[in-house]
Amino acid sequence: MSDEKGRFSHESLQDAKTIKTLLTALAKGFSKGEMTLGDEDDELILKTAGLMNVRIKGERQDGQCEVSLRVTWADPAEPATRKEKPRIDS
Repeated sequence: MSDEKGRFSHESLQDAKTIKTLLTALAKGFSKGEMTLGDEDDELILKTAGLMNVRIKGERQDGQCEVSLRVTWADPAEPATRKEKPRIDS
């Protein structure tokens, strides 16, 4: 579900084939420069950027396995806020 702040979240039990389909759709969205995340309740459209941060983590603990993929980038639709140059006094 998304909210006014531009968030979308979905959690469900899926098989490996469905997860592969979702990951393929994400890959196409990154290639295309835009992706739509949605379910029966709502949707969120994200435009991608040239450079993005990526973090991949894997864990096996107490009989449970987990893989997480996190990709972050500056929203190309928002003006970049430039910080002032650093100042050093000596």
